[in-house]
Amino acid sequence: MSTDPRLPASFLQPGSSSFSDFLAAQAPDLLPGRRTVPQGNAADLAPHGTTIVAVTFPGGVLLAGDRRATMGNIIASRDIEKVFPTDEFSAAGIAGTAGLAIELVRLFQTELEHYEKIEGITLSLDGKANRLSTIIRGNLGMAMQGLAVVPLFAGYDHDRVGGRIFSYDVTGGRYEETGYHAVGSGSLFARGSLKKLYRADLSQDDAVTVALEALYDAADDDSATGGPDVTRRIFPIVHVITADGGQRLTQEVVGELAEQVVAGRMTRPGGPHAPLNPGRTEGGQA
Repeated sequence: MSTDPRLPASFLQPGSSSFSDFLAAQAPDLLPGRRTVPQGNAADLAPHGTTIVAVTFPGGVLLAGDRRATMGNIIASRDIEKVFPTDEFSAAGIAGTAGLAIELVRLFQTELEHYEKIEGITLSLDGKANRLSTIIRGNLGMAMQGLAVVPLFAGYDHDRVGGRIFSYDVTGGRYEETGYHAVGSGSLFARGSLKKLYRADLSQDDAVTVALEALYDAADDDSATGGPDVTRRIFPIVHVITADGGQRLTQEVVGELAEQVVAGRMTRPGGPHAPLNPGRTEGGQA
């Protein structure tokens, strides 16, 4: 065994600012998508996480995710975390195979940090979205065997002065969304809720409430999505990103808003109604 304290020569050579490219050259077996699994569909062998929603508002964007992970018809976890900051001005929410998704996000976090250390500057938001697309594409083999990872990426763009949202497919295809979006098994119901409640002039607090309403609607119709658990005090994770950076809202703050949503459903199970006429409230007042 060598006692030479120096790093291997490959660590000292100038090269790509991409950490995933470096890893692919030096230790490809450590990349999530390079591992081999038995042939067949493995979707029911690992916990899956859903549902993630993103909402923009003047001055920023937020990501919110429920806390349930399922494995077939079993609730594998009631308090999994699915929303992670990827750097100071961006975050990702995971849907799909939970273990692979968390590992993929950690790789992406390292990718952004590595680029900043090598280049001395941060990637643009478009650059970050493109890097994530490449990492997802590397997991295509796993996705074809049922171990898909489909994140939702959001961040604050200082060049455009506002929040932006990016969705992906399993091949790494990148799509920019306008205003709001949702991914995961409950996304169909969440998007229906967002479509009715979203407005371009939402305050930050209202945007958080709209996201919680969407997650509630997803949980109401999708068994894989968990609603606010008032008994266990388990509430969605909400990460807000503005020009000042990102911050995860405390469970006390989210819990208070979630309890207001639950209380509102006691008298109106279907949730709040969107006004039929733009600029008018349900009572008909402007």
